[in-house]
Amino acid sequence: MPHSSDPYTPINCEFHDVLEATATRRTAAIIRFLDDDGTPQERETRIVTLSARDGVEYAELGTGERIRLDRLIAVGDSVLADFAPSA
Repeated sequence: MPHSSDPYTPINCEFHDVLEATATRRTAAIIRFLDDDGTPQERETRIVTLSARDGVEYAELGTGERIRLDRLIAVGDSVLADFAPSA
């Protein structure tokens, strides 16, 4: 079960590109992720920006939530698990 103090695992660069493209388009997408308790969540919103702090990357959502990128499950039709892990 993920916790906010878990070490950050960098995501695949190609999936990161998907996130950047989604943010640039400024259109809403179904965003699925695990919350701090490991519970799957889903929001239909847009990615406002991507940021990094203390070695952890985040997606800032239109809902005001900030999600660690390694907690993402899918953005639209792009599923993180379908991308090879970052080396």
